Amino acid sequence: MTRGTWKRRTALTVAATAAVTAMAVPAGAQAATATSTSAVASATAAEDVDYDTWQTDCQAVMDTALPYLKQRIAAAKPGEKQAIVLDIDNTTLETDFGFSYPQPANEPVLEVAEYAQEHGVSLFFVTARPGIIYGFTDYNLKHVGYRVSGLYVRGLLDLFKDVAAYKTAQRVDIENKGYTIIANIGNSATDLSGGHAEKTYKLPDYDGQLS
Repeated sequence: MTRGTWKRRTALTVAATAAVTAMAVPAGAQAATATSTSAVASATAAEDVDYDTWQTDCQAVMDTALPYLKQRIAAAKPGEKQAIVLDIDNTTLETDFGFSYPQPANEPVLEVAEYAQEHGVSLFFVTARPGIIYGFTDYNLKHVGYRVSGLYVRGLLDLFKDVAAYKTAQRVDIENKGYTIIANIGNSATDLSGGHAEKTYKLPDYDGQLS
């Protein structure tokens, strides 16, 4: 199968592939909740999702996010610690299109993240991935260009919790550390529900076909 056509792989397969391949690679290393708005890309379901179409749809969402972020970053209050929260699978990384480890960055998202991190915004990654692959995930993110201020993975007890509630709790924790979450970016409703972000931006998942 070529990179141009996507075929769904389960999260277990993705995790196992990353873990096995990465064994030879060393691991690296308060704002009130506002009403969220979503920039939603094409949600048309399809048996197969073309890579170029996915990238075009992701770019459309990030094209709405970047002007807002530039304005919001420029308007930071003195001493304000700004942060962006990002999902990982099919948001910051090309999980279902990247058939190697390290998995490639999702370039439209990386472009926005690079602008933010170069202007003093902290990047926090909140994922449903299990803690056992924390090191592999942390290395992958840093390898492709993200500056990781914090990486939240699910511990054993978190595996039995509702994913949306788990992710909301992590954003609360980030706020409790004194950060203002100026944007939350993900490709699933569970990434974005629950508030605790000034803006939300939803990437395409094609009716759940992308993990």
